[in-house]
Amino acid sequence: MNNIITLLATIAGILMALAYYPQAIKIIKRKSSKDVSTMTLLIILFGTIIWFIYGISIGSLPVIISYGVGLTGSFFVVTADFIYRGK
Repeated sequence: MNNIITLLATIAGILMALAYYPQAIKIIKRKSSKDVSTMTLLIILFGTIIWFIYGISIGSLPVIISYGVGLTGSFFVVTADFIYRGK
């Protein structure tokens, strides 16, 4: 039972982390991030970094995988925001 919960938690975390990617794609396609809050993105990125480091420190594979995917997506959104800010 514990393995099933761990698997479900990992899948849920990855699905939630994938939410960043559509925003990054939208910014890149539109070549504009004028409707995106940069401060919100930076706060999310900072929080994701902390969770990722925490996952590593406790050796929790579900946390590491979920926040690793989230960190990558969050980084893409922040990078796209800085490239296309004000356009």
